[in-house]
Amino acid sequence: MAENIRNFCIIAHIDHGKSTLADRLLEYTGTLKSFQMKEQILDDMDLERERGITIKSHPIQFEYKPDSKQTYILNLIDTPGHVDFSYEVSRSLAACEGALLLVDATQGVEAQTVSNTYMALENDLEIIPVINKIDLQGAQIDSVKHQLMDLTGCKEEDILLTSAKTGQGIPELLQAIITRIPPPKQDADKPTRALIFDSVFDNYRGAIPYIRIFEGCITPGQRMKCFTTKHVYEVTEVGKFHFKKVPTKELKAGDVGYLVAQIKNIQDLKVGDTITTLENEAKAPLKGYKEMKPMVFSGLYPVNNDDYEELRQSLEKLQLNDASLRYEPETSEALGFGFRCGFLGLLHLEIVQERLEREFGQNLVTTIPNVEYHVRDRQGNVISVDTPSKMPEMGEIDVIEEPYVKVEIITPSEYIGNLMTLTQEKRAMYINTHYLDPTKVQLIYELPLSEIIYDFYDKLKTVSRGYASLDYGFIGYKPAKLVKLDILINNEPVDALSLIVHQDHAYYQARRLVQKLRSLIPRHLFEIPIQAAIGNKVIARENVKALRKNVTAKCYGGDITRKRKLLEKQKEGKKRMKQVGRVQIPQEAFLAILQLEDEK
Repeated sequence: MAENIRNFCIIAHIDHGKSTLADRLLEYTGTLKSFQMKEQILDDMDLERERGITIKSHPIQFEYKPDSKQTYILNLIDTPGHVDFSYEVSRSLAACEGALLLVDATQGVEAQTVSNTYMALENDLEIIPVINKIDLQGAQIDSVKHQLMDLTGCKEEDILLTSAKTGQGIPELLQAIITRIPPPKQDADKPTRALIFDSVFDNYRGAIPYIRIFEGCITPGQRMKCFTTKHVYEVTEVGKFHFKKVPTKELKAGDVGYLVAQIKNIQDLKVGDTITTLENEAKAPLKGYKEMKPMVFSGLYPVNNDDYEELRQSLEKLQLNDASLRYEPETSEALGFGFRCGFLGLLHLEIVQERLEREFGQNLVTTIPNVEYHVRDRQGNVISVDTPSKMPEMGEIDVIEEPYVKVEIITPSEYIGNLMTLTQEKRAMYINTHYLDPTKVQLIYELPLSEIIYDFYDKLKTVSRGYASLDYGFIGYKPAKLVKLDILINNEPVDALSLIVHQDHAYYQARRLVQKLRSLIPRHLFEIPIQAAIGNKVIARENVKALRKNVTAKCYGGDITRKRKLLEKQKEGKKRMKQVGRVQIPQEAFLAILQLEDEK
């Protein structure tokens, strides 16, 4: 019965206790026995456990019996908290009728809390505000209540108090889920429409979409069709999530589950798309599907060029599980064949790189991350530039526009001065200040995306002693004074080391980059010049000294001309070697630019 189903998710800022609360809900309802429990039970990746963050949304179904008469089926979708994984959150919200808005009693409302609340309101979800970690000594329950009331417009009696660690408040929370979150609509007679909110790849069964049925029903034997790709497959199995995938006879309106249709071509499935069946075909897809736009671009190259095809297959499989990853083939003179990949942010880049290395056994070289610039040439053509190698010659450029983001920083008021100094260094434009309460303030800025993708988050945490939080969203493109900084090693440009920088900072960054590269590039048998140039003008230079072999060691006396003759012969040999010799550039050199900001 659909009236006994509740579909909900947990949204919160990173490290506010989402995964621990999910553990307590599963334990209290008897879904898992105490001997089966372990911390972060829904975080099944080693990477999630090591970093203590949720990277993927995880669905699970459990039953709750408040009395002997009725049994409620609760579908929980755990969500990530970091700003880089907001696309995961948006898909999870689209599959639910309600959301638990979780706030840490010691931290209060944070930037991602505000962002997720607005996303939940856009999806018309019933929001249940929950204050977690009330057992901690530093809990500021009254202050956090006022912040939540200001954010959501709720009453004080609507706010629930819990401790996910001790289990306090869990029965009241489950009761609120049943009474306050509405059941899904009973639309089983309408044409079939289901939202794909996630998907995984199985080597034996192909791509498996995770779906929420909004209308109609799906049973094995029916033929399914995706609206975006138009491909048709026969459904061989449907099922629900009881910690593991459990097959069922059908999935009907209101259900959350999965389907198997032997989808071998990974490109035929897109997260966020709508599925219908040919037996009960719908005319239009569900609203809200949009392609996710990458914000940060980086090149991924196999260390061994023979592994190129293997890397392509690995990226295909990973993209199925991570809908926000984008990639296309790319060739570099320095690194050979690889892929230009688009990411939501720098953490997303790190996670994808680690997953490729761990789950698929890839050995990778990663180039410097860049954002996408819009360049208008003198003929009026607009060129998208996501790598410095695509930048036209300086004489052909009329205007360069860079992406800007609206940044929201929430911080204790005593750190405002430090944060304003930091944002000025990053070319920020001040917009507004809003006090959430006498001790907590919200700062709004507009910032170039290129200034925050490297180390802005780390510096923000440093100057605020870890108390400030950050959220940002893309707002558009604005003109800027930007130049392409080329790096020449042994008089040859290395495209993978090129940078697009602000004109005012170009000399300073060039000076420090060539100094960094000098310490990273190993000495060879010939001298290696390292130069930074804008167009034809070299603005910084360093030399890597040659390794010297003592060719005069075998001379035990005789005329000085014997030694000079040997030294001149060595000099000629080095000159010839410099012309034909190849400089070995280590992976650390490609990451040097990321480390530059840390040394300021």
